[in-house]
Amino acid sequence: MDARLINVIGFTAAALTTFSFVPQFLKLLKTRQTKGLSLLMMVQIAVGLVLWIVYGLLRKDIVLISANTIGFMIVLATITLYFRIKKEKDGV
Repeated sequence: MDARLINVIGFTAAALTTFSFVPQFLKLLKTRQTKGLSLLMMVQIAVGLVLWIVYGLLRKDIVLISANTIGFMIVLATITLYFRIKKEKDGV
């Protein structure tokens, strides 16, 4: 298989998975509602992304490193927003 096609497949997969959490983040930002959002799932995704970053570093694979770093930042922002909204709702 052509190396360019392989790279296109890799970057497309990376883009789709990296930005897959953006709609959830935007919904949380817009509605300020945490109901139906699993904190455990978000933490599991964050841990998985960190492991992918470590794996990418060990393999020296820039696609794995960059895509998962961006994805981790999005999930971390979502977790942070989740706690801010919870704090607002609880009046703490």
